Amino acid sequence: MTEIIGVRFKSGGKQYYFDPQGQQVAPGQGVIIETSRGLEYGECVQGNTMVEDEAVVQPLRPMVRIATDKDLETVEKNHEKEKKAFAICQEKIAAHALDMKLVEVEYNFEGNKILFFFTSEGRVDFRALVKDLAGVFHARIELRQIGVRDEAKMLGGLGICGRPLCCASFLDEFQPVSIKMAKTQNLSLNPTKISGTCGRLMCCLKYEQDAYEDAVRRMPKNESFVETPEGAGNVCQVDLLKETVKVRLDSQPENPKCFHNCELRVIRNGKGKRPEDYVEPSSQELAKLRKVTPVEEPRTLTGNVNAALAGLGVTEEESAPAQEPRRGRSRRRRGGGEQQPQAGREESKVAPAKAPKGEGKPRAEGKPKPAGSKPAGDKPAAEAQQGTGEKKKPRRRYHRRPRGDKPQNPNPQ
Repeated sequence: MTEIIGVRFKSGGKQYYFDPQGQQVAPGQGVIIETSRGLEYGECVQGNTMVEDEAVVQPLRPMVRIATDKDLETVEKNHEKEKKAFAICQEKIAAHALDMKLVEVEYNFEGNKILFFFTSEGRVDFRALVKDLAGVFHARIELRQIGVRDEAKMLGGLGICGRPLCCASFLDEFQPVSIKMAKTQNLSLNPTKISGTCGRLMCCLKYEQDAYEDAVRRMPKNESFVETPEGAGNVCQVDLLKETVKVRLDSQPENPKCFHNCELRVIRNGKGKRPEDYVEPSSQELAKLRKVTPVEEPRTLTGNVNAALAGLGVTEEESAPAQEPRRGRSRRRRGGGEQQPQAGREESKVAPAKAPKGEGKPRAEGKPKPAGSKPAGDKPAAEAQQGTGEKKKPRRRYHRRPRGDKPQNPNPQ
């Protein structure tokens, strides 16, 4: 087993493996690495990991140390120098009238070597340019020509999907992409729709290619002769995503019908002549190809009330108090008690019972009650209780005298 750490020198760049020399490094920490170009600053993206000896290329280059604050200051100074070197190099390119486009300038960690990345359609003789740059910077100068894909990876940007470019965010290596992938996925062959920012075919065409190739192997080709639940016919359109096929039946060639892939029986795959000895099966045999979708039956509650309440998550104790108020109201109705009309509802249109003569007339307010008369409301109350078999005497009203006060004699002798 070999202990390694994963280091990335640029954002979205390739990940390289190094020997940590027994030091514990956490992801996100800066490290100083010894490379073929000398000391370089990188960011750890994979901590200490044990892998098999065959999984890495020996010998591994060692990690010098974990980056300190002084190392970070050196990296910031190098970034400032890169901006100045970029402007100076563009002036020199214009002075020499070279057909090249400067993309990026990179200083190494020690500052004794400068790399200039550029793009060009053909070969460029930049020997005179190198001499001028060496006289200005007094360092080792290297000019490196890159492709348009590498240019898009260095510059970054947003794709037509609205997300950052895949090459600038997570793709370590460029995978080969061909126009055949666009044809397999039934995409438009318009170059403006299937090309990325770099002008080449989009890298994302490779992502779903395996799924499309698997669907192509399972689905029939165009012009195939197949059997369907409604008869035999030829395939006129194939949808790989939905796995559906449109078939032009022999009985109805004007109206193609759509079938699922599992409902087809391929007799001849691809273009060709119809089998001469072919005999179409009966409609009963073809109907067996129909895809049957199982339908779930609605759930019903069976058993006693307790089982039904248990199925609804309600206990019998919780349902009992809800029935008590109804019992009380029904008893009051049976007992002949008066009901107050609820707000928002109309009073029942029932003719009132006829009151006995001399009773039921409202007494005028403010008039004194004659002595010896009975309350007007007592008799109807007594009559209402006759139906229950009980007779009660009319209730008399008494006026209490205040304590400590003696009654005054109205007729003093």
